[in-house]
Amino acid sequence: MAAVEKALASGVIGAGEKSERDPDALRASYLQLLHLVERLHRQLLDVIKDELERLGQTDINSVQALLLYNIGDAELTPGELRSRGHYLGSNVSYNLKQLIDKGYIREQRSDTDRRSKRVSLTAGGAHVRDKLSELFERQLGSVEQVGGVDLSLIDQTNKALKRLERFWADQVRYRL
Repeated sequence: MAAVEKALASGVIGAGEKSERDPDALRASYLQLLHLVERLHRQLLDVIKDELERLGQTDINSVQALLLYNIGDAELTPGELRSRGHYLGSNVSYNLKQLIDKGYIREQRSDTDRRSKRVSLTAGGAHVRDKLSELFERQLGSVEQVGGVDLSLIDQTNKALKRLERFWADQVRYRL
């Protein structure tokens, strides 16, 4: 098992060269996938942080900017943001409060249920969202040539990640 992990880490063998029925290879690849998912999320936040710094936008962090991007043109409750699976409860509440205080998000109480709040972007929040959209569009222009990531690979990756998402959701939902 350790030999497979070392071979994978060193690039001596690739995923296509392993037997699909080899439990040690499956374990090594699965653990590598877990590590990559976590690391990719952190790297995305670093890319966003770098872009914010280039723009001189130092009053919010990358998590808050990504939250603005994910809200987009919608008007949502904090619970809807949490249920989308992007944010933890206390994390979204803290970041929403920060963004409201800084003028990036407006908060409105529901007319029917005064306890319920809805949030949407202000002009400042829409500006940050637009800058992230521009960043992602720029990346689309080079991801295939520079990154070697084409449509087919993206579609395969999305399919695999959606299956894992469903698998992990079932682990929690059904306590498997």
